[in-house]
Amino acid sequence: MRHTRSERGRRPHTVDAYRRDATDVARALSAVGLDDPRAVGRDELRGYLADLADAGAARATIARRTSTLRTWFALLERRGHVATDPAALLVSPKQGRHLPRVLRVDQVEAMIDAADVSTPTGERDRALIELLYASGARVEEACTLTLDRLDLAQSQVRLEGKGGKDRIVPIGGAAVRVLRSYLDVARPTLLAGARATSVAPTDGIVLRGDRGGPLGTRDARTIIGRLADTAGVGHVTPHTLRHSFATHLLEGGADLRVVQELLGHASLATTQRYTHLSRGRLREVHALAHPRARNAR
Repeated sequence: MRHTRSERGRRPHTVDAYRRDATDVARALSAVGLDDPRAVGRDELRGYLADLADAGAARATIARRTSTLRTWFALLERRGHVATDPAALLVSPKQGRHLPRVLRVDQVEAMIDAADVSTPTGERDRALIELLYASGARVEEACTLTLDRLDLAQSQVRLEGKGGKDRIVPIGGAAVRVLRSYLDVARPTLLAGARATSVAPTDGIVLRGDRGGPLGTRDARTIIGRLADTAGVGHVTPHTLRHSFATHLLEGGADLRVVQELLGHASLATTQRYTHLSRGRLREVHALAHPRARNAR
């Protein structure tokens, strides 16, 4: 994992995912008597991946495990621990084309309104969802945001994306007002709770957990899911809000390259999938609004 963290420059959550995958692979191979990497061949690795598929693992999970195996055995070969790399020719499963769910604007507003702002944690919840939707931030970007990267006077936020790349994203007046209120009242209250319970406050982090420590990504997902349940809009994740941010911008006339920049995508092709979502919404509006569309047989 030191190789993944230092030599490949991966972010902490990516390193943790590789660590879990490597542990699972090692456990599975050990269970069939393969404790020495030199004894592992391509057939054993293919069998392991086939067992994952038979157990109902998602294709994304199998693809990540395949990547872990390739990374792991390539490193072992370079360092002389195995004579040949048995994972070199492993092929990841095709992911297929998946268009993510996008919320309507009124559904996002219903989730925002579902936060109970009479409590510090409720104000935090509303600040979280406003930040995610206003900036299109990934959940980790939001949870690791520090005060020096949040410029409410200029209505903008500086997000640290994948590969440590920064981007500046403007945020609207509604988000600015909610974040300012949270910073003035709720956040100090949560921080006071952290100091009272000896939780490490890490004062620079904007979003705080219930006990005052930094808000974790898992907690952020739980909060968003709870707000969605309260609002009655079905299953929603922080990434759903990111998808909605991008699609709503395109529907409002934003240029695709501007949306690419705001999302922090390295490739325009990644952003282009949102044009399909936007076109689908336009077809829906056309079917509802155009008289010939309504009357078509």
